[in-house]
Amino acid sequence: MADKTPDMTSPAQLAATSPSEAAPTALAAPDVLRTAAGYQVRRLYQAYAGAWLRAVGQTLTGPQFAVLTTVGANPGNDQTSLACAVALDTSTMADLARRLEDRGLLERRTAAADGRRKLLFLTPEGERALQTADARARKLDERLLERYDSADRDRLLRELTALADDWERLGSDL
Repeated sequence: MADKTPDMTSPAQLAATSPSEAAPTALAAPDVLRTAAGYQVRRLYQAYAGAWLRAVGQTLTGPQFAVLTTVGANPGNDQTSLACAVALDTSTMADLARRLEDRGLLERRTAAADGRRKLLFLTPEGERALQTADARARKLDERLLERYDSADRDRLLRELTALADDWERLGSDL
């Protein structure tokens, strides 16, 4: 009678399996990466982008949220000024504003004095979407910063702002 025992892979056979066939293992990044500021910033951004998508992204992307928040705080300002305020280049801002307008969240009006300038305003639907996203974003911020007390949060945000300001200046000098 034939043996009905399932074929088992022996430890010797597992050891002989090529690395490409073996189950993936978690590798640590090399020291040259772990000690690079840019690498850590990219990791931080990747983690934040994933958290944003899960917590807030059902409503607005991060850049869309930034634009709507800034338009809400500065209604009637032009796209170029707003692009600078939210760290977007003008072509990206124009595309993003057009998409928000197509969704009914933003209104773009041509400036009377200069037909090339587009002035931005929130629509009532944009105000509602922003309000919903803002509540979710505040909850996300609270969760991300819960390990810091108020003074440490303030210090961290000052340091991150200073770093971003410095790196933006550095980038424009290159």
